[in-house]
Amino acid sequence: MKKFVLVMALAACCSTPMFSQDMGGMKMDKPASKEALPSPRHEAEVDLAGKKIHISYGAPSVRGRKVLGTDLVPYNTWWRTGANEATTFETNGAMMVGSLHVPPGKYTLVTLPSSGVWQLVICKHTGQWGTERFAEEDLGKVPMMFTTIPQQEVLSIGFEKTAGKKTQLHVKWDTFDVFVPVVAM
Repeated sequence: MKKFVLVMALAACCSTPMFSQDMGGMKMDKPASKEALPSPRHEAEVDLAGKKIHISYGAPSVRGRKVLGTDLVPYNTWWRTGANEATTFETNGAMMVGSLHVPPGKYTLVTLPSSGVWQLVICKHTGQWGTERFAEEDLGKVPMMFTTIPQQEVLSIGFEKTAGKKTQLHVKWDTFDVFVPVVAM
């Protein structure tokens, strides 16, 4: 009888961890890590004399693929400018992005790549998946300058040449760098 009780107690102790683990279809307490995604979310921020810009974007990698003029970044077709969820641009102050006046608020960034001049589109519609396009809600679009760079594996969106109220917004990936001046108003 003592052996039977001992075996049952041991079986109960050993099976308890099984029942406390996540069981497939159940919702997990912690969301999956952003870094575990193939194209993790990245952030860029700049402070222009107290007026701030925050950008959030999915950062895809080249992974040996051809980027420009392909399904990844097709010419003359709207590109989500990143991966997964739409790229967001949020500011607490009025900005001039190229020649476009951007009031404080949250926006979606989209680009129109071409073999010539790229266009940056700032859209008032936010929260969509990256491939959804709401042209009727565009705040406006501005041309971007284009230059080639040494191969860069992971897409980056950031700010360069920042001084006082001025900066440049850069989108870099593979061998391209497109950018536009930004000035806090």
